[in-house]
Amino acid sequence: MTDSTPSFPPDSAIAIAAAVRRLAEADRLLLALDFDGTLAPFVDVPRGARALPEAKAALDRLEKLPDTWVAYVSGRPLESLEAVTEADEDALLIGSHGVEIRFGRDGVSLDLSDDERTTLDRLGETLGRLVDSVPGTKLEVKPVGFGVHYRTVEGDRGAEVVRRAYEAAGEVSDALTVRDGKDIIEFSVRGADKGDGIERLREYTRATAVLFAGDDVTDEDGLRVLRPHDGDVGVKVGEGETAAQYRVADERAIATLLTLLAEARASR
Repeated sequence: MTDSTPSFPPDSAIAIAAAVRRLAEADRLLLALDFDGTLAPFVDVPRGARALPEAKAALDRLEKLPDTWVAYVSGRPLESLEAVTEADEDALLIGSHGVEIRFGRDGVSLDLSDDERTTLDRLGETLGRLVDSVPGTKLEVKPVGFGVHYRTVEGDRGAEVVRRAYEAAGEVSDALTVRDGKDIIEFSVRGADKGDGIERLREYTRATAVLFAGDDVTDEDGLRVLRPHDGDVGVKVGEGETAAQYRVADERAIATLLTLLAEARASR
């Protein structure tokens, strides 16, 4: 675990630069990246998020290199992730925390059982009533659940929203998968996480080394499945406890890291 300070001191810069050089030499390299808060700054209107231009340019360059794959691993529904990443038909995408998978043209469909659909309908009605009663909250519809956003709730009512959401969802089912993220609480009728998604990506690409970067508590599932002894690299963006080997301050630092990696891999 790295130091909890989200700065990027000289010794960390040296260590990350060395890790980038090692990654650049991998036989088969997979870059699996969270989107919001990692490549793109947070915005109040989720559909308006876009990766920083420097990060986008580096990723465009990387995915054109031999034996190099770029994948996005997000809590967003797949349709939303496709839009904000401006993904083409060959993109590798993990949506809804690993529940939805699209491996280019070999995409995987999602099929819910009748019981799951019934629970999902009831959950939407229940959380919808909660959101209607609290100004500043927003309900996000996901393929296997719902997210209650409370970024714009006034004052310190966020904790109240989370408590009430737990209570409301508990009335529907006691077998839901719950994820508490940055200003959002999510409830799903089917369980999966970003670690599952990364393992599927590793298998699909047959990667010999993986870079995963993320900023949220839900990204820790992805960081925990990495294999540092085999050359994998995990990067935490911002503050918080983490299983990552390295930490950077913000999205701009990730853009810089990706630019360095693109240059090193292109010249190997």
